[in-house]
Amino acid sequence: MQLKQFIQLNRQYWQELDQMIIDFEKKRSKPVQEKIEKFDQLYQRITQQLSYSQTFFPDQDVTIHLNQLVGRAHHVLYKTEYSSWKQLWIFFSEKFVGLLLEQWRAIVIALVLFTVGGLASFFAVAQNPINMAFILPAEFSNVLSPEELEANIHADSIDGAFMSAQIMTNNIQVAILAFAGGITFGILTVYIMVYNGIIIGALAGLFWHANSSYIFWAYIVPHGIIELIAIFIAGGAGLLMGYKLFVPGQYKRSTQLKHHAKRSVLLLLGTLPIFVLAGIIEGYITPAALSIPTKYAVALLTLIGFIAYMLWGHWLRLKRASI
Repeated sequence: MQLKQFIQLNRQYWQELDQMIIDFEKKRSKPVQEKIEKFDQLYQRITQQLSYSQTFFPDQDVTIHLNQLVGRAHHVLYKTEYSSWKQLWIFFSEKFVGLLLEQWRAIVIALVLFTVGGLASFFAVAQNPINMAFILPAEFSNVLSPEELEANIHADSIDGAFMSAQIMTNNIQVAILAFAGGITFGILTVYIMVYNGIIIGALAGLFWHANSSYIFWAYIVPHGIIELIAIFIAGGAGLLMGYKLFVPGQYKRSTQLKHHAKRSVLLLLGTLPIFVLAGIIEGYITPAALSIPTKYAVALLTLIGFIAYMLWGHWLRLKRASI
């Protein structure tokens, strides 16, 4: 892209951000205004354009101008009078929801990859439980010996609480690795999502074969639904980063990595409270002496709660944008 074309295509965004900076600086009593989402979008866009300009037009005035513009915008966006708690509130109540809605395709792809692996292993183990010996990692073999699998197939011989704890620990590790796998062009992320689905599918197939699925899922779903949602978000973050590295478009891969790594990190950070909530449920509700229907009810409430959170966050974003 030639310098003249670059300026013509993007000048309107620079002027718009410049005007918003002036407006925000004049209203110091309200440093974060109703147009903060639009401001943030412009800031992200122009930051990426600055990286492009530094690469292809390092000695041009436009690069100096963009550098100054981004610096002023950064000051307005991050050096506000809001407290850290207020910034956290804005992030989790609006910005995180916005990121999820923007990147929903990547999250759905992570879900599909997980499901494909899960279904494949489920049918393999449901038909022949011995296949589980070739699927599960070593730590599960301490609970279910492959040599004695046929003799110990009944649910009362399986430590369900241990299984639940192992799955939770595994899922947190998977979330971090799935995100970090983005730097491998998403290849590691794809592998992790499929393999994690294979593990859970194999366990589900084992209990299905033993006619004990109802009991098995009672140990899993109270905390597992939102835990898996968090994993899909982390996986989507890794896939997003990997895709932008694989298909960088008009920008250099290093530029795309810098820009989308930040968005992916925000997605990963947004999952932390979800994992905390899942851990609390796993520690106090999953092993509690509650009826199985009650545990399923807890799982349903967590799903409804997450959907309500998304709707509420989206409503807040629409309300702010309409002001």
